[in-house]
Order: sequence, then structure tokens, then C-alpha cells
Amino acid sequence: MESPADDDHIARWADHYFLRTKQAVAHFGDVAVTYAVFMRRPVIFAPRLMIEWLERVAVSRGVAFDVACNYTEGDWVGAGEPLITITGPMVHLVDLETLYLQKLGAACVAANNAFTMCVELPKVAFLAMDARHCAGTEMAEMMAYAAAVGSDAAKRQVGARGFIGNATAATAHYFGNRAAIGTMPHALIGYAGSTLKAAEMYVETFPDEAMTVLVDYYGREVTDALTVCRRFPEMASKGQLSFRLDTHGGRFVEGLGPQESYAVLERFAPVAVRRYRSDKELHMLTGTGVSAAAIFHFRERLDEAGFGAVTIVASSGFDVDKCRVMADVGAPVDVIGTGSFLPGNWTETFATADIIAYDGKPSVKTGREFLLKKPGGTGAEG
Repeated sequence: MESPADDDHIARWADHYFLRTKQAVAHFGDVAVTYAVFMRRPVIFAPRLMIEWLERVAVSRGVAFDVACNYTEGDWVGAGEPLITITGPMVHLVDLETLYLQKLGAACVAANNAFTMCVELPKVAFLAMDARHCAGTEMAEMMAYAAAVGSDAAKRQVGARGFIGNATAATAHYFGNRAAIGTMPHALIGYAGSTLKAAEMYVETFPDEAMTVLVDYYGREVTDALTVCRRFPEMASKGQLSFRLDTHGGRFVEGLGPQESYAVLERFAPVAVRRYRSDKELHMLTGTGVSAAAIFHFRERLDEAGFGAVTIVASSGFDVDKCRVMADVGAPVDVIGTGSFLPGNWTETFATADIIAYDGKPSVKTGREFLLKKPGGTGAEG
């Protein structure tokens, strides 16, 4: 969806002091200014939504803005480095700062998180399931775009599988898809009355599709998964059947407890708990919910029953830290469904813009002289 670029919308949402400044500049005489936009933390550069909005505003106002990107989309950028410079008439730029900064900071941080997750688990496919956690559809578009940018950067740098799609049709195009991805939520399991019945309903409704089945609704992850496999052996053998582990943090996956979880890791990743681990890491390895032990245990039980072609989708709290722990122990997960690439610390997403030149003469507020230095990027035009 496109964010409105008309003057009425801008006047309603811009900070009031920018609007007052616009009036003063119009009264005393316009000047050409150059803004530098930067962030205070390292990010992956994701400027497209901001630039497209500025272009629409320029067309609406019948003016031209010179928007120069110091980096290419998907580049890593250090803290404090000028990301973009924007040059144009001050009377047409000064009231835009509030809105264009909203379209940059969070996208860059989310892209960095998505990039890191994909790099940590390069052989795992990711599915963006962030939309339900977003504050409206405009944010949902921004986050989908960000995940795609971070994913593409990881694909280029380490050959990662990255994000293969997302859960909403409106933003599927960012991942090169015509449609969203997803089969069933917990609601269908509850409606059907059993995990098997929900699977049967799905196959009857969508007979030519592969299927991912949630297996935590009744707390019988292993039992219900094997039941579905035996009901649909052809799908299982052809790799058309997946199971999604989404067990919440209030209980262990079926067949596990603290001792059993440690025993599983002792079999498959013995060094995992023999070196120092924080309490948070230990919980990700052997605790409740979708732990590394749970994934190893689930894979082991599927393989023992002869369903080695069935794949595992893991979800529930998969952020950068959890992906890093899963990578460290080699957890046998095929796909991760996540919305946890969304920024966790919102203050880190604050982008800032300062004027660094008036009519071509360098001038910036004290303490921001670093914005006058030559950026370390590619100089690619936006």
C-alpha cells in the first residue's frame, strides 16, 4: 500500500515546528538545503519505501528533490554513517522530515535482523509471519520489505536460502511471489476437533497442494504427527507433508521434560550444554516450548517411523538469538516461521535528519560535524 503524499496528509502528521518553519521560510525567502540522514546503530540499508514516498511528494508539489544514496540497498552500514542526502527547496523539504524518517529507521533495523538470522542458518528457509505483530498495514508492508532486503543480502553474501515467502498476499511480491504462504492455524485444528481431521479437511479442500500441519494444539506433537503421516503416506514419502512445531513456553513438547531434553542433546549435540551457557541459551536448548532438544526429538521420532522425507517447520520466538543457538547445535529444522525480526528495541530504530548545507554552504549543528565527512558507501543514486 502507498502512504499518502498529498499536502493535507503531510500537514496533519508532520511535527508542528516543521510546519511553522515552512511558513517562516516562505515569508523570508526560500533556500536550497541538503539534509543528511543517519542512524545511531549498524543497519542493513533499506531505503526504498522512503525514496518512493519522496518521489511522490515531489510530483505532487511540482518540484524536484535530489535524493542520493550513499549505499546500495542491502548494504551493511555502520553507526553514524550518512545513509542518504536529500537536496531541494527548503520550503518543500522542511515539513517532510517527520514522515520520511518513519519509513526508514525501522525498516533498516528489521532488515539487519532478518539478514543476521538468515546468515546464522543459511540452509534453513524462513517464512515471514510478522503481520499480526505490526501496528497497522503500513508497518506490515515496511516489515515485509525489510525482511526481503535482509534476506537478499544474505543470499548474496553467504548463499543463504533466506526468506522464501510471507503470510499475507499484499506483500508477497517483495519475496518474488504472486501469493502468500500458509496452510492452517490453530483455529482449524480446534474447529475440526482433531489434528488428523483438520489435515483431512485441508486435503479435501486443497487436494493438489502440499500441506503443513500444526501439531501442538492437543499437546501430542509426536503422536498426532505420526498419525497424519500414516494417513497420508504418499504425501509423506514425496516430501509434500510438513509439521509445524509451535509449542508455547508453558510446557514441553510431548515426550520431553528437563532430563529427557538433556538426554536428547547428549545424543545429537553433546557439546551443546558442556560449555558455558546463559540461562536464556539453556532454555532455548533444553527448556519448554520449541527448544533445540524438541526439534531433535521430533526429527528422531519421525525418522524412526520411516518418515525421513517429512520436513519440520519451527516457530515461536525465533529471533536473532534463538536462531544463533539453533545454528550452534545444528538443530534439524527445515523452515522457520518468524515475526521476531521486527525490532525489539524501538529506540534503536530512530533515524535522524540534519541540514548540512544551505545554498551549498556547509553548516550543521555543533556535534554533528561527522555528517560533513565523505560517506564510506558506493554513492549509488536512489
